[in-house]
Amino acid sequence: MVFSSILFMFIYLPVVLAVYYLVPSRWRNLWLFIVNLVFYGWGEPVYIVLMVFSICLNYLNGRLIDHYLPASRKKAKLVLAVNVVLNLALLFFFKYFDLVAETLSAIPGVSIPKLGLTLPIGISFYTFQTMSYPIDVYRGDGHVQKNFIKFGTFVALFPQLIAGPIVRYKDIAEQLDERHENTDQFAAGVERFVVGLGKKVLIANNVGMLWDVYASAAPGELTFAGAWMAAIAFSLQIYFDFSGYSDMAIGLGKMLGFEFLENFNYPYISKSVTEFWRRWHISLGTWFRDYVYIPLGGNRKGLGRQLLNILIVWALTGIWHGASWTFLFWGLYYAFFLVLEKLFLLKWLEKVPIIGHIYTLVVAISGWVIFQQTSVEQTLVFFRAMFGLGAAGFCSGRDLYYLSGFGMSLMIACAAALPLGRDLFRKLPGRVRSVAAPVLILAALIISTAYLVDSTYNPFLYFRF
Repeated sequence: MVFSSILFMFIYLPVVLAVYYLVPSRWRNLWLFIVNLVFYGWGEPVYIVLMVFSICLNYLNGRLIDHYLPASRKKAKLVLAVNVVLNLALLFFFKYFDLVAETLSAIPGVSIPKLGLTLPIGISFYTFQTMSYPIDVYRGDGHVQKNFIKFGTFVALFPQLIAGPIVRYKDIAEQLDERHENTDQFAAGVERFVVGLGKKVLIANNVGMLWDVYASAAPGELTFAGAWMAAIAFSLQIYFDFSGYSDMAIGLGKMLGFEFLENFNYPYISKSVTEFWRRWHISLGTWFRDYVYIPLGGNRKGLGRQLLNILIVWALTGIWHGASWTFLFWGLYYAFFLVLEKLFLLKWLEKVPIIGHIYTLVVAISGWVIFQQTSVEQTLVFFRAMFGLGAAGFCSGRDLYYLSGFGMSLMIACAAALPLGRDLFRKLPGRVRSVAAPVLILAALIISTAYLVDSTYNPFLYFRF
């Protein structure tokens, strides 16, 4: 079940909200726990068992760590280590086993059959989310949760369960114990949800169709203009797809009384790759910083160690996104630029912001080509066309045809990726905003709903992670 569906918006969500606000406060977490599991198991009911196992594993180990602390920190650390290993083992088995089996089977004399398991939706997100809880308990950054239903509600909370943002326990622990829902927060949640819905349905879906056209093109058909137009289209699609989902998740959280942290902050206005990754998928970057980069030593053990830590973190960031070696290359690709900036490039870019902005856009757009392709060969085909080394000419009639059809969508998407519209709206008089906002939100909801009724193209890119 996806947020941008008629089933979710007009059946599942109204029922969840109606019962949630009708039952007494003390029963609301239990109701959420039940409907969370229904939401997760809608497509693959068998994986509810995996979800419940993950909840039980981290809940019990969190209790054990709290039991041993502070008298026996050694035992608590052992429990934490076992918990991390078991969580990563589950993630490896379901997500990476076939990749490793296929890679090892390429060695002469080695044959490991692939399992062909269906990837549990959102396993990368909720594994990181649950792992953070025992770590925070061990560090003293969060208190232990003794109520199983509250902990289960945190792990399986449907707004952010399958595609983030990654919500850490310590950030919403108090909200699990007590929430003060009010009409202003609910209204803000509805507004945020519809904004995200519009991003996803009206922008991401439209520009995404342009990428699909060129992604299926034969190698000899790609022109310079066509390759760049396709790469820009996918860069916009993935931004509005994922940030739209995050907006919807944050909005749904508000409707239920939760406040989630922001996950995107206009990344395409960045003037360096370093800044770009402070603005893109903020919850993932923060997770890797707090649970991998800093424990490895961060920048506290000299420049050489810091650069190695960046390399490790970005190799892991790449492979976290999917069971393909192209994701590892994508992570290492960004590690290269981040190391380059750390060594000398960042200081120079700060002196010439316009050059920094152009450079960052080229790096990011090129990076999304690596991210989306399924093989190194396909990536090289696109790169050769993009950088004039194997393009079938500069531009073709086909390119002009698709530009005429998608040009307006691309311009709207580019404008919407900038904070200009937001800033202009905020400068309007308060009385005008109070009238314009609900009108625009209602219009976006009606148009998005009409689009969903009429269209069958509605993928969510991050569901595969």
